[in-house]
Amino acid sequence: MNTTSLTRLNALMITLTLAGVSLLATGCENCPCLGDSKKDGAKAAAKDDTPKADPNVISLFDGKTMGNWKVTDFGGQGEVEIKDGEMIIHLGSPISGITWKGQAPAKVNYEITLEAMRADGSDFFCGLTFPYKDSAISLICGGWGGGVTGLSSIDGMDASENETTGYLTYENGKWYKIKVQALENRICAWVDEKQVVNVDTTDRLIDTRIEVELSKPLGISTFATTGKLRNMQLRKLTEAEAAAALAAAKKAELP
Repeated sequence: MNTTSLTRLNALMITLTLAGVSLLATGCENCPCLGDSKKDGAKAAAKDDTPKADPNVISLFDGKTMGNWKVTDFGGQGEVEIKDGEMIIHLGSPISGITWKGQAPAKVNYEITLEAMRADGSDFFCGLTFPYKDSAISLICGGWGGGVTGLSSIDGMDASENETTGYLTYENGKWYKIKVQALENRICAWVDEKQVVNVDTTDRLIDTRIEVELSKPLGISTFATTGKLRNMQLRKLTEAEAAAALAAAKKAELP
């Protein structure tokens, strides 16, 4: 090999070496062999940014099926159907409803939220029976002719005769947001933004009326009324959340 050829070869080797260093320095942005790896890394990063589901939240209705619910065999009950993301409990003679199959998802330090509507009729469209420690109790919305709201029962007295008795005007065809909190020594409830129940349960007898015994441990019933339900979920409270909720409830005791 003559001197000229050797010089050209050396120059070519230097050029290739410098090109390789340049690719490494810039992260091989134009290198097809690493392109997929960079895309995969970007996808992984995007996935990591996706909010994770709250492990304490239990969906009670997926908007499509009965799921873990069954029709409550009250005798004379209306049918239950799923339509357009809603669970429709048709009026019965007189009570209709659904009951959770198996054990209750929680017994204390939890909250249930849902939306309910009185589609037809004039009595309670949401009798939410929920577990409380070793018993259960019902939040009645729109009972005794359409307006009574409260808990059944405390010390044997139902929602029309104990200290939780309240009166609200419910419009047929309107959705209402309902929330209950079952805390260690207190039960609270809201209809929309209005707190309707805040009761100390210390040394109180908590139970349901016998008419909705079949709704235990968790159930929803209607009385001579067609009710609709949607967006139902139960959320278990952390120790800190339960303590904060109890403190807030004590501070906001109803007159």
